[in-house]
Amino acid sequence: MAAERLVGTTTRTLHGAEVTLPDDALDQLRLQLGGSVSSGGRADAPETFNAMHQGRPGLSVICRTTADVVAAVNFARERDLLVAVRGGGHSIAGFSAVEGSMLIDLGSMRGVHVDPETRLARVQGGARWADLDREAQAFGLATPGGVVSDTGVAGLALGGGYGWLRRAFGLSCDNVIAAQVVCADGTVRSASADANPDLFWAIRGGGGNFGIVTSLTFRLHRLGPLVPFAGVFYPLSEARDILARWRAYVASAPREVTSNAVAFTFPSPAHMPEVLHRAPVLVIGGLHAGDVDTGMTVLQPLRELGTPLFDVSGPMPFVAVQSSFDPMYPRNTYQSYWKSLYLDSLGDDAIELLATTAAARPSPFTMLSVLHLGGAIAEIPPEATAFAERSASFLVSIDGNWENAADNAANIAWVRRTRAALAKLGNGSVYLNFDGRADELPAAGVDTAFGRNLARLTRIKTAMDPKNLFRLNNNISPSP
Repeated sequence: MAAERLVGTTTRTLHGAEVTLPDDALDQLRLQLGGSVSSGGRADAPETFNAMHQGRPGLSVICRTTADVVAAVNFARERDLLVAVRGGGHSIAGFSAVEGSMLIDLGSMRGVHVDPETRLARVQGGARWADLDREAQAFGLATPGGVVSDTGVAGLALGGGYGWLRRAFGLSCDNVIAAQVVCADGTVRSASADANPDLFWAIRGGGGNFGIVTSLTFRLHRLGPLVPFAGVFYPLSEARDILARWRAYVASAPREVTSNAVAFTFPSPAHMPEVLHRAPVLVIGGLHAGDVDTGMTVLQPLRELGTPLFDVSGPMPFVAVQSSFDPMYPRNTYQSYWKSLYLDSLGDDAIELLATTAAARPSPFTMLSVLHLGGAIAEIPPEATAFAERSASFLVSIDGNWENAADNAANIAWVRRTRAALAKLGNGSVYLNFDGRADELPAAGVDTAFGRNLARLTRIKTAMDPKNLFRLNNNISPSP
């Protein structure tokens, strides 16, 4: 592959100034890489998730190995360049699409190695959940991921990670047992319970503040390939009654059951019945992490909460469950602005507000989701990892999605009003992986998300990244 010669490549510094990188410096960087360097974004890069954030980097370093990441970090640190890091490129806040930044792109690092004997998976920093699920399921194994298979493994896991297995096996970050991290000083550090334990504690929920994670090692669990699954489409007009009955069901559901309630307007795919086409629906989903026959019996009440418009329940391949929401979250299609909050309980007032709000969504692509929590999540003490919120019973995500940028102001305002109304019933905390950005600073929500863990996180950030090289994230500022 012929080297691309860059002339007058301009990037931004940590302090906001523009700097032109000389050709000889870029030539030296190329010599250190197994990957490549390009001016702006790479031509073959996959699209970002959120169409609202289309910032083009001034310089992209496409990494193929950990050594490439080390070279890129050293290059950026020595020149005080503004660094953006891209794994799966699914950031709702657009942190990997920042105009004029130096982008360190791990998108080519998607390797997954599964050891079925030890039930461990080592996953590179650019892998997506579909990559991990496919490899692990070849051995009848799985680990908690998200609900969209296109999401990057590292970004989701570093920030927490709620998926279909959360009540049975915990968050994604709870199942990380080791990591390899390229830190701001260019040092490659192993992180585990025995090696750099402070760093290990911090990356399990503290996001990308402490370095670039080039690999994660996950604990795997016996599951699949078929899993018992409930997927029931109810009329949104019946949301009050359905949510009340769903609340009663999940209150006594065994920990093997993870369930979500999602309000949205169904599109018009040819393979689905006409009754669902452009229909406002409340989808009740549930997965049982156990025996298929037993699980379908346990999930049966979710199919009887009302009169379904359509029911796709039944034994289903785990990889199909993991990708079932993918069509609702296409890349680079919608302007997206999300907010979240936690509820300690789902009272009648919350149900009334959720039903009213769901019916008044300003865009058919906007989704209002309620995730039932507890189980294995709550069994881990809030200070055992950086992820502090362990006690809430429900998480509400307000996923504002719409087509036209001209409608940004109105839709962002609606999401903010909705969150403010629901927050009066919440416990004050937020889930940063579901936290969009418009005019907010990167540190927005960090204090409420981390609570009393923030002090320790700040100390670790100060030790690992005193100049805040890694600031394009849900940022924890180092102490002065």
